[in-house]
Amino acid sequence: MTELEQRACDMRIDIVRMIAEAGSGHPGGSLSCTDILTALYFGGVMDHDPEQPKWGDRDRFVLAKGHAAPALYAALAHAGYFPREELKTLRKLGTRLQGHPDCNLCPGVEVSTGSLGQGLSIAAGMAAGLKLAGKPQRVFCLLGDGECEEGQVWEAAMWAAHENLDNLVAIVDRNHLQIDGDTADVCDPGDMCAKFSAFGWEASQVDGHDIDALINALNAAKRAADGRPHVLVADTIKGRGVSFMENQAGWHGKAPNAEQTEQAVAELEAARKEA
Repeated sequence: MTELEQRACDMRIDIVRMIAEAGSGHPGGSLSCTDILTALYFGGVMDHDPEQPKWGDRDRFVLAKGHAAPALYAALAHAGYFPREELKTLRKLGTRLQGHPDCNLCPGVEVSTGSLGQGLSIAAGMAAGLKLAGKPQRVFCLLGDGECEEGQVWEAAMWAAHENLDNLVAIVDRNHLQIDGDTADVCDPGDMCAKFSAFGWEASQVDGHDIDALINALNAAKRAADGRPHVLVADTIKGRGVSFMENQAGWHGKAPNAEQTEQAVAELEAARKEA
């Protein structure tokens, strides 16, 4: 197991523990996007500085699927934006770590998100602002595949292509499940690469759990200057790394009990040691 894979495993352990401690949260979608966040924050993709969260030359990240906040908090804590010990305060009274990210409270959070469908619009606005200011920084936006059933996502996609926002990179966490079940049964999104391509985006598919592949694809999208926004459709597994959570829609928004937490952590720690 590489250093980045070990980092992702440790982040997954933190995700399970903080949601268990809170007694509520969204483990399934947080675990599915952990490798994506590892690539962004620790793979040399995003320029960012935990010592200066508002550093002017930073790349921006928008978590459109705001309920996956535990994954973002784990990444920010591991990066040094705040102590890892603080992860235990998730969803508790007075915490900076709300159930959905709050940019007024938590360092490293660019924008408050949670209402699904809005994140790509915000990210497109950020990208347009950077373009108008003549700045070279990039904006990365992580969406859920269930979230892509929202019409506003496609309004933003159309506008971003119209405005030639090649400084905007979207990643779709394609885990095929949402709170009500399989995305194909709820409102089938079909071929997501084809859809984004039809809206004028450069689209490609990637294994959302292959960190090296993610880094290569993200860096390629970041370097591109072809006048088109870029999207990576990342094939992932909901609940990745925990056997009884994997591919189970029921773990979209449910905290594990003490016994389940012990089993989940044991599995993740065993995987870290064996690899």
